[in-house]
Amino acid sequence: MSRTVVVTGSTSGIGLGVAKAFAAEGANVVINGFGPADAIEATRSELDALGAGTVLYHGADMTKPVEIEDLIATAVKSFGTVDVLVNNAGIQHVAKIEEFPPEKWDQLIAILLTSAFHTMRHSIPLMKATGKGRIINVASAHALVASPFKSAYVAAKHGILGLTKTAALELAEFGITVNAICPGYVLTPLVEKQIPDTARERGITEEQVKTEVMLKLQATKEFVAIDEVAQAAIYLASDAAKSITGTHISIDGGWTAQ
Repeated sequence: MSRTVVVTGSTSGIGLGVAKAFAAEGANVVINGFGPADAIEATRSELDALGAGTVLYHGADMTKPVEIEDLIATAVKSFGTVDVLVNNAGIQHVAKIEEFPPEKWDQLIAILLTSAFHTMRHSIPLMKATGKGRIINVASAHALVASPFKSAYVAAKHGILGLTKTAALELAEFGITVNAICPGYVLTPLVEKQIPDTARERGITEEQVKTEVMLKLQATKEFVAIDEVAQAAIYLASDAAKSITGTHISIDGGWTAQ
């Protein structure tokens, strides 16, 4: 019987890579995110053809709890339950704290942290009912260390790691694991969009942002590949990882080893 996997923020970047990996394994997958309708349908159709499962799209806005509830309800209506929840939705804004727009702070915290609380709140009873489940939160190296000009992002990612640990302790006796993946810099659309902003804030070129900021602390001096993160999610969702809970896997080229 196919597992049902919900991946937030999965119309591009890491989330799309994770959704592809689960679809290729034959899971039913609910993808979510923004983008042109024709492009999203093309993505959904491509994923649907990868395996034996069915791929659906739900356009829930991760800042709106009612829409998040409907996302999970749609998965249940379509497939019966949620077996794997991957909280990946994310945005970024780069600015000094004193210049950080309050509305941007609220938006980042809502999407990066609060949305995960809501998806988990609605998914956990479903997992408890079946006696099994996997919750995987895509955090960041910024869940462990900080960088300047990213106050909301760093705060939210530190928060998601705390939420991961708390949920893991609450659910350890119910056959449900909760873990985080903490990638370093992955050259996704989200990262590409912050390069010019970081260049402006630091007064350097965009190429310098890549080499002197983003890859400076990654000992490998290489961006992390999307598939590396996707395969970590596949592993954490497997039976082989049933005793791994309340922790994180760093995929950061040695960044947080320093």
